[in-house]
Amino acid sequence: MATGTSLILIAIGAILAFALNFTVTSGVDIQAVGVILMVVGVIGLIFSLLFMASFAPFGGDRGHTHDHF
Repeated sequence: MATGTSLILIAIGAILAFALNFTVTSGVDIQAVGVILMVVGVIGLIFSLLFMASFAPFGGDRGHTHDHF
């Protein structure tokens, strides 16, 4: 799940959870669906950021040996 997809899920979940106020006759709680989408979006965002951080070039010269004469 990419970062953009996670942010979209969080946004849609927030809209469903906080902005809409109606009930579905089939027993589906729209606010609960919104909270679930926000939780899934946050988990996806954390995983995508951790995945991107694993490829980040932090640390400089790790693995390189320098011969000092």
